[in-house]
Amino acid sequence: MIQSWMVIGAVTFLVAVGSFFITPRDVKWFTQLSRPRWLVFEPFIPVIWTAIFISGAASASIVWQKNPGSLITWLLMSFYLLLEIITVTYIPLMLRFRSLRIGEIIGSVGLVLGIVLALSVLPISRLASLLLVPYLVWSPIGTYTTEELIQLNPEDA
Repeated sequence: MIQSWMVIGAVTFLVAVGSFFITPRDVKWFTQLSRPRWLVFEPFIPVIWTAIFISGAASASIVWQKNPGSLITWLLMSFYLLLEIITVTYIPLMLRFRSLRIGEIIGSVGLVLGIVLALSVLPISRLASLLLVPYLVWSPIGTYTTEELIQLNPEDA
């Protein structure tokens, strides 16, 4: 029998990997942007997001186990999925439109959705809510970084 954590993990993986298929091939625009000197952690961003997605999938799995199949649980699973989709659209949309401002907006929307989701699952499981904290910490860092990119590259806002 397939376990719920396997399904949640597979969906998380497929959405994350699926974003590579919709990412524009030309990333020269983004790589040529001026970056803040303090942005030394950029090579680690994929690893950081992988850890955040794993943490989010674990959170969703805990929520599912608390009340499997209920309407509220399905709605929360949809919310987890929406948050991941919003998150993975950051790069494809920003590259497609060559607009850092779009990236900043997506990051801000993701943060708000992440806060709402964390508060929504808190009554169900404190651990599930805590597992969303990495997203809530990293998302503003990414959004701030995008704002700094806008300041350094105003013509690409």
